[in-house]
Amino acid sequence: MLKQTGDDLPVLKLKGKQMNKNNQNTLWKSSEYKLRLLAIMAWDVIMIHLASIFTLVIRFELEFNSVDPIFWSALGKYCVIHTIATVVIFSLFQLYTSLWIYAGMRELGNIVLASVVATLIQYVGISAMGEFLPRSYYIIYPTCLIALTVIGRFGYRLLRTWRIIRNRKKNKEKAVTTMVIGAGSAGNILVHELRTSKYLNHKICCIIDDDPNKKGSNMDGIPIIGGREMIAGAVERYQIQEIIVAIPSMGVRERKELLDLCATTGCRLKTVPGIYQLVNNEVSASQLRNVEIEDLLGREPVRIDNDSILGYVENQVVLVTGGGGSIGSEICRQIVTHNPKRLVIVDNYENNVYDLQMDLQRKYPNLHLTVLIASVQSRQRIAQIFEETRPDVVFHAAAHKHVPLMEESPCESIKNNVIGTYNVAFEANRVRSKTMVLISTDKAVRPTNIMGASKRLCEMMMQSFNNMSETNYAAVRFGNVLGSNGSVIPLFKKQIEEGGPVTVTHKDIIRYFMTIPEAVSLVLQTGAFTKGGEIFILDMGEPVKILDLAENMIRLSGLRPGIDIDIKFIGLRPGEKLYEELLIDDDNRRETANSRIFIGSPSPFEDENEFWDKLRELKDAAFRNAPDVRDYVRAIVPEYTPDNK
Repeated sequence: MLKQTGDDLPVLKLKGKQMNKNNQNTLWKSSEYKLRLLAIMAWDVIMIHLASIFTLVIRFELEFNSVDPIFWSALGKYCVIHTIATVVIFSLFQLYTSLWIYAGMRELGNIVLASVVATLIQYVGISAMGEFLPRSYYIIYPTCLIALTVIGRFGYRLLRTWRIIRNRKKNKEKAVTTMVIGAGSAGNILVHELRTSKYLNHKICCIIDDDPNKKGSNMDGIPIIGGREMIAGAVERYQIQEIIVAIPSMGVRERKELLDLCATTGCRLKTVPGIYQLVNNEVSASQLRNVEIEDLLGREPVRIDNDSILGYVENQVVLVTGGGGSIGSEICRQIVTHNPKRLVIVDNYENNVYDLQMDLQRKYPNLHLTVLIASVQSRQRIAQIFEETRPDVVFHAAAHKHVPLMEESPCESIKNNVIGTYNVAFEANRVRSKTMVLISTDKAVRPTNIMGASKRLCEMMMQSFNNMSETNYAAVRFGNVLGSNGSVIPLFKKQIEEGGPVTVTHKDIIRYFMTIPEAVSLVLQTGAFTKGGEIFILDMGEPVKILDLAENMIRLSGLRPGIDIDIKFIGLRPGEKLYEELLIDDDNRRETANSRIFIGSPSPFEDENEFWDKLRELKDAAFRNAPDVRDYVRAIVPEYTPDNK
């Protein structure tokens, strides 16, 4: 064991139309809403009287003078009561709170029921007053009342729709020519809203659906022209600018194939959420989102066992180093949903961790949260933090991770990644933490760069600590995460926004990808699986060619690769490989209860004491900024093959 003395080693928004209670309260305070409500009530009062008059006139074969005065008298005596009662009944059936511009069968049903109930009340009231009306009156009257009420409410909707269509015809050149894919219920709702909303300016030109029985028919007046084989031709024929995929039940792989096909057209792409994200089978334009690059990964999203995470995080003190980074911050956000006793966030960069602190405090006001600024390289500071917080579970995400930058500053990579990991691991052992999980990388396998080699050293350190401690130490190894700081996705987005070129290091370079929430969910679950000493490997799915990624991102922006945006090959950067590996030997792995998590059996130490002796020498070389620091690394990690050697 190394001595602990001195400096020695210690992953189109439009406002939705559903109103919550606060929105309704706001509407009630609106003078415009009050005027509209009074206008609707006044209309109903007039229609109530007209319905009674029309009913008697119809009953007596449209001969007004043939109506017996006794019937007019009965209506007059009950007039005030009937009007008030009917308005109250209409209110109870939500005829004054519904948004009639979006009215449908439910609202029509409410009108029918309210009218029938009002008729029954009228019958009881008139009978109680000793008056009477023809029996046929109580059959004709609700029909008249329903008709007049519908005319008032749905007439406004028809008038509004007519005005929208008329205005769109005047501004036809400004409308977004749109193709909708999917002629099911989701597509039907979406097409109707896109055609009738005054906030949207889409011209729906055609609908695509693979069902041959639907070809040649119309949906809401829009032709269904055929299956996906018609997409390219229809885009050219109708000059389509935007394609909307409205098939929420489609599987991930099938969706990827469809989106790949659509991306080749150069149109902007939007999609509705997956079926598991929809509530009550309702679809609206407010749920439309741009197609993201993760939609093109072609695999099912990762599912985890939340109960297993809850079992070892609930009511525990959890410490996360590097908590302000992409991975660390997502670890924190997922941990707080599993009821930790206390969450301690440690980071050396104050801006990101401050934003995270404000976000967590706002969303979880009862969370016992501690945010500390510290470098994991500082042995004394880390010791102080562990002594004061005494964490049960530690997630170590603090690290230098940018390969080209670390190639220029190899000693800093060793100081932060290796020595920093030692400091955290040593203190986890000293305060008897239950579990420590190291966030590692696929670049630790046969490393060609100093960053990957430093992470391989950290994995070896976890193995050695586990051999001598009651704390369970484990490492989690995975590839690139979409959208993380410094990753290729944000870089490509920025380059596309600036008009290009998009820079790709090599035409054949491939990488594994996973969304940040997916990766972190699996990281958290490995903490439940660990028995100590494991290297967990996350199944990242199929590798993705970076060139394909760049071309898809350009297409998703509505541009054409090589025409609107150039792609420039700049050559592999120092320490970079054409492909990354997650295991040295695919046969050398074991399965876990989660099919996306595997355990790679670590190579046993030939001489653990020699490992620590060499690590002490490496530490000394790093802190004196030795130019040959890579030689010290290779002495410990023989599979490390730097480019310049």
